[in-house]
Amino acid sequence: MRITAQLIDALGGTHLWADHFEGSLDDVFDLQDKVASSVAGVIEPALQAAETARSAGRPTADLTAYDLYLRAHAMLRSSARQIPEALRLMEQAITRDPAYGPALAWAAICCLRLLADGRSEHPEADSLKGTDFARRALEVAGDDPGILANAAQALAYFGEDISAMMALVDRALALNPNYARGWHNSGAIRLFAGQPDIAIEHLEAALRLSPRARIGTSFALIGIAHFLGLRFDEAVPKLLLAIQEDPTFSYPYRFLASCYAHMGRLEEAREIVARLRAITLDVLPRIIELRNPEHREFFLSGLRLASGEPK
Repeated sequence: MRITAQLIDALGGTHLWADHFEGSLDDVFDLQDKVASSVAGVIEPALQAAETARSAGRPTADLTAYDLYLRAHAMLRSSARQIPEALRLMEQAITRDPAYGPALAWAAICCLRLLADGRSEHPEADSLKGTDFARRALEVAGDDPGILANAAQALAYFGEDISAMMALVDRALALNPNYARGWHNSGAIRLFAGQPDIAIEHLEAALRLSPRARIGTSFALIGIAHFLGLRFDEAVPKLLLAIQEDPTFSYPYRFLASCYAHMGRLEEAREIVARLRAITLDVLPRIIELRNPEHREFFLSGLRLASGEPK
């Protein structure tokens, strides 16, 4: 049996997605589950992308809180350089509607990215602001898996109890097992918690569910997980792909430099640090989200060696 599925924008006739599924009639129920899981996983990001593209062409002066949110969402998913502007738009949306859960949760993620990318001009203030946005998001989240998953990742990064945040993202995935972003967030939180192998499983699940999504952030996290698992040869290509997709994203540069240093490839490690310094002066991160002290020191020791920073 072969089943073909297509997703079409009914207004413009634009072809958004298509796939086919094959299986034996003896396994028809397994095939049915596979189709349902794949379609559910694709529809949410495809619709989000279509709505974002439609909103981006509207005049700024006429934007509603939802329009501001969609414009910000497009920015923060496209380039690390645009995170400050994305946060500004999210904050405008929140000003218009202080109980706008998705905007609150994504504003918390923007604050996380500012710190992780070394772009924050006021790290302590942005950390507090991100924590506040995430907590406010949870107050209005209800059973929205998107709000729950983003708030959980942000709070995990900013130092909240890691077990509680894993439970929170698990709740989001229980509400929608086919939520690609939720699996991505879960992978990030597992990485923070010192579970790199589980992190890889969850991040790869996110990529399977949303194959057309940008891969940079997911590949960076997968590369970091391999690095912490001492699989350097597997870490390097993933981190390089993350940098290639968004050269302004500083996060993978630090881990790649540390990885090269631990491999004894100091010349390449120092070259990566030089590229990192071209986009941020924050070579040694202000927040070390890795909760496992051995993982944290392993990362920092390599980065210090690569950057020439004192031990």
